[in-house]
Amino acid sequence: MKTPKHYDLGIQPIEVIDKWELDFYLGNVLKYIARAGKKDNELEDLQKAKHYLEMKIEKIKNKRV
Repeated sequence: MKTPKHYDLGIQPIEVIDKWELDFYLGNVLKYIARAGKKDNELEDLQKAKHYLEMKIEKIKNKRV
């Protein structure tokens, strides 16, 4: 599979997500951080990463209750 230009290290986030066995939330955090400032809107990508991280935190908090 060809690596998109916005992943400039030649490593796609999906490879890291699979290797680290990240769930949906953390996988999206990694994806949006990896492309922040390289594809479209940097601020939007960072806000999306923050959103998924907050969702993961809430999921963990809810398990404790």
